[in-house]
Amino acid sequence: MSVIALDGMGGDLGPEATVVGAIAAASDGVQVLLVGDEPVLRAAIEAHGPTPSTLRIAHAADSIGMGEQVARQVRRRRQSSIWVGMELVKSGEAQAFVSMGNTGAMLAGALLSLGRIPGVERPGLAVLLPTPGGPSLLIDGGANAEARPNHLRQFAGMGSAYMRAMYGYEQPTVGLLSIGEEASKGSTLIVEAHALLRTESQINFAGNIEGGDVATGQYQVIVTDGFTGNNALKLMEGTVQMVFDIVRREASDSMRARLGGALLLPTLREARGRMDYRRYGAAPLLGVNGKVFIGHGRSDPEAITNAIRSADEADRHGVLDQVRAAIGASTTGAVGGASGTSTEAAAAAD
Repeated sequence: MSVIALDGMGGDLGPEATVVGAIAAASDGVQVLLVGDEPVLRAAIEAHGPTPSTLRIAHAADSIGMGEQVARQVRRRRQSSIWVGMELVKSGEAQAFVSMGNTGAMLAGALLSLGRIPGVERPGLAVLLPTPGGPSLLIDGGANAEARPNHLRQFAGMGSAYMRAMYGYEQPTVGLLSIGEEASKGSTLIVEAHALLRTESQINFAGNIEGGDVATGQYQVIVTDGFTGNNALKLMEGTVQMVFDIVRREASDSMRARLGGALLLPTLREARGRMDYRRYGAAPLLGVNGKVFIGHGRSDPEAITNAIRSADEADRHGVLDQVRAAIGASTTGAVGGASGTSTEAAAAAD
């Protein structure tokens, strides 16, 4: 049975939220290894009643704060919950590691502890988006502020492998995020990546797509660099919140508006639930030689429970093997060398 390590000290709400989320997942039968300061975690667990037999603690005396700039130091913070969690995966004691903590430390720790899958030049953060047509995956969601054309080609292959393994898409449709559908549109990076993807027989490449296509569900994999992807995600998140804030404010302006708002409320709640990032909990970091999931810093217990479940499902579906196979089957990929480290990890390696 899979064992999922969870950073008990990570996130804006940890360890209170992480403990509650871990208990919920463990109560459903998932084997959870909670990583962090054992006395603190033990007290938090005992405050919520009996401990499920499927929940254990791995002590880590140190923790890396959300605001710390520690990419260069993460290798030296060997007692931190992030480093201990990575080492649990490396040793095989855990099959996946989940954290809602410091993203830079997670990226650096994954590369320094676990390394990359042979052939992968850079890992990509694969963020699942709830859409009307089912889940879509955007990669890269922020692991690499800069990228080269072959990185985007590899993101497409790894993203396709993940969607096949987890959601049963035989040939996931891949779109390259650009400023126009024509192959000549976009930056030099996008034009050259488009040319590479057109020749990739293992990828169901549909061509360039625009920002308005991201949330339609027509494309199961959306490929971009981390700078663009992270901004696109935050824009979507902010827009959804703005729309609901406007509706809530307008619905209270008059008796007529309040009556209309009351009638719409169940539908609005259902729509918001479909767009809620907590449904998937955390994003896999594809391309590292282990299963690593990075969640939103403000994740609540529901998001943390779902992140643990996602990691457990990824192990049961053989995601890592499928990503390795996708990289190995690539017809045009170059084997990554030292230049394949991300900006954060390169700083950590100094």
